[in-house]
Amino acid sequence: MSSAIHAERLARVRAALKAQGLDGFVVPISDEHMSEYVGDYAQRMAWLTGFGGSAGTAAVLPTKAAVFVDGRYTVQVRDQVDGSLFDYVGVPQSSVAEWLGANVAAGQKIGFDPWLHGIDWARSLGRALTAKGATLVAVDINPLDAAWDDQPAPSAAPVAVHDVALAGQSAVEKREVIADWLNVNGLDTTVMTALDSIAWTFNIRGTDVSHTPVGLAFALLHSDATADLFIAPEKVTDAVRAHLGNSVRIHDRGAFEAALSDLKDKKVAVDPDRAVAAIFTALEAAGAKIERHRDPAVLPKAIKNETELGGTRAAHVRDGVAVARFLQWMEDVAPQGGLDELGAAAKLRAFREEGGGLVDLSFDTISAAGPNGALPHYKVDETTNRAIETGTLYLVDSGGQYADGTTDITRTIAIGAPTAEMRRRFTQVLKGHIALATARFPKGTRGSQLDILARQYLWADGVDYAHGTGHGVGTYLAVHEGPQRIAKPAGGQAGTEEPLHAGMILSNEPGYYKAGAFGIRIENLVIVVPLSIDGAEEDMLGFETITFAPIAQNLVETALLSSAEADWLDAYHAEVFEKLAPGMSADDRGWLAAACAPLDRTAAALAA
Repeated sequence: MSSAIHAERLARVRAALKAQGLDGFVVPISDEHMSEYVGDYAQRMAWLTGFGGSAGTAAVLPTKAAVFVDGRYTVQVRDQVDGSLFDYVGVPQSSVAEWLGANVAAGQKIGFDPWLHGIDWARSLGRALTAKGATLVAVDINPLDAAWDDQPAPSAAPVAVHDVALAGQSAVEKREVIADWLNVNGLDTTVMTALDSIAWTFNIRGTDVSHTPVGLAFALLHSDATADLFIAPEKVTDAVRAHLGNSVRIHDRGAFEAALSDLKDKKVAVDPDRAVAAIFTALEAAGAKIERHRDPAVLPKAIKNETELGGTRAAHVRDGVAVARFLQWMEDVAPQGGLDELGAAAKLRAFREEGGGLVDLSFDTISAAGPNGALPHYKVDETTNRAIETGTLYLVDSGGQYADGTTDITRTIAIGAPTAEMRRRFTQVLKGHIALATARFPKGTRGSQLDILARQYLWADGVDYAHGTGHGVGTYLAVHEGPQRIAKPAGGQAGTEEPLHAGMILSNEPGYYKAGAFGIRIENLVIVVPLSIDGAEEDMLGFETITFAPIAQNLVETALLSSAEADWLDAYHAEVFEKLAPGMSADDRGWLAAACAPLDRTAAALAA
């Protein structure tokens, strides 16, 4: 999209600000539920700036504007956003508050939409602006919505029942658990705003956000195990109504704010990390007694039951067949030339669809050739689409949404002969992946304590990667799910201090990225499982790998592997063949057997 279009949109927003008596405005990538991924109607920052990432903020002043992104998007933001219109600001090195503090004038009014920001963010920015003699103003009408003539409407698609045979626990039982939590804490009601929490609690799924099977809704859950669900009436079918039962009162989504005023004198639990500022303001105005608590669905949703774990294991085997068929196809087709990133991504989706049961992708496939692979969150489109050429690396990060599970896998393959540098870096990433996959750790261990296992071999060469090592994953829900995370403790990354519990699903995805050249990532999903260790004096946990697809052996520098690491890779490939071969044709099984053959340990001596 041309810079002229974004210049015109920026001018329209400034005109809308002036009409509302504002001097500036802050534009997040967010919705009324503080979602990571948002529906088309809420893609305000993309509309204004052209930035297509999933995390970022923009700020607009009368003569200046800026975009704020983290290290994952340093290159992408410069490719997509016109630097003559917006300053590029990296976070956490700087912040919206710091940039505004340096650029606002005394007496200016800076607007924000209280339905798109958290309460602590709003209060912090308000204090920062007050110190500069400026004022933060909550708006009733978002000026971007006023300027965005063809803004899509929120999805009206109906939600569907997520059967208890897949969920493993009924919605009634889940509400009763939450009611018990409310009663133990002396609370009357909890406000639930996170879309995946609502989908999980009520055992419903939707199509309102691309690749995340949720429906737009709010909920109030009460200490008597009843609930009020606020959702557009056209989205509720007779089957869903019958599933929810009489204990769930259904209201229009637009009635949610008014309903908060009925909680006068009630003790209400609100999660400040998931509920927007407008909810706190409405409850305070109503005279409710607000208590800050984490959304009570977050932890039980993250700790999967045996039904959910069985389903996701089955989904990963089906998905692995599709990925293996794709890798075989790439091996045959890519060296011939004529293939590009979009074509490869489309073929991978086709293999998943042929395998059966695919509802959607779990995110936009990262199909990245050569230097595009050095962008960890690269998103291919018609303008960035690159040919997959001999002598390069190709990185594909993809996943599927199935009714019984959510998958997320990354594989890196060499098109033609890899260089010595590519093989060394790939092997260092593989060693880190194995170190994490085989980790044993006591109950109570945090993700931040495990992160170094995956980085240690890269650090030994003075290199690193700028993203976390592992994120939580849902079961037919969000591919990025909290509260758990494996990442460096620095930088304010949420979830790194969350203890890991048996039943949690996480990714294991170390990587390496050489700007302008190539990217490497190896990603499998793992389940936290209890371990039985002879003589153990602690309750111990470890990881069960549930992603199955060959890892490119021609990128492995065998001499860098220890015997134990080589044994792990051989055992992993043996399990890949065992699980995937029954779902493949005879010809495909022959390729799979070769791809999963034991390492050639005669090529070089294994590391001590």
